[in-house]
Amino acid sequence: MADTEQPQLYLISPSECDIEQFPDQLARVLDAQQIACVRLALSSQDQDTISRTADALRPVTHARDVALVIEQHLLLVEPLGLDGVHLTDAARSVRKTRKVLGPDAVIGAFCGALRHDGISAAESGADYISFGPIGSSPLGDGVSADHALFAWWSEMIELPVVAEGGVSEDLIAQLAPVSDFFAIGPEIWTTQAPEKTLAALIAAMPT
Repeated sequence: MADTEQPQLYLISPSECDIEQFPDQLARVLDAQQIACVRLALSSQDQDTISRTADALRPVTHARDVALVIEQHLLLVEPLGLDGVHLTDAARSVRKTRKVLGPDAVIGAFCGALRHDGISAAESGADYISFGPIGSSPLGDGVSADHALFAWWSEMIELPVVAEGGVSEDLIAQLAPVSDFFAIGPEIWTTQAPEKTLAALIAAMPT
């Protein structure tokens, strides 16, 4: 990505969504900012819950020409009329998923902080690679995706790269020149005014 281009925005849903309230909240955020994609990332493994939430969000995103992808559940993509899937196992299931969903589906792969996994996922047919967390976190193995990883990727690999996990104004300012997307979720949904919080994060991007 050229340094003169600003990264695009990618939203991650809360792990639990109130389908009576969240669609309207999401609509306000989508109307306030230009968003490229929304990821439905529920903690629930109940198919009915996932399906009802997807059905509530799909009209909101598609009316605004925003892609809606689901985390992990690739077999629900077509029945729910979604645009694709975000995989969390790096490159392991990208090739199989591409065969199942076909050439037009969006397939993303989260690869932690591992360059090799990112390359493997790209070679297997992913449409984008996600690295993170970019902020320090006690979760997982505690390893974060640093500036050097994104700088190398942006220089050597054409496939879009997403920065996610612990996004802050400082990290956006640092990583904007070497990232194609910032994936933002709890950073805004846990605040009183998600639109204002998102606007503040966007304002940190170098112009």
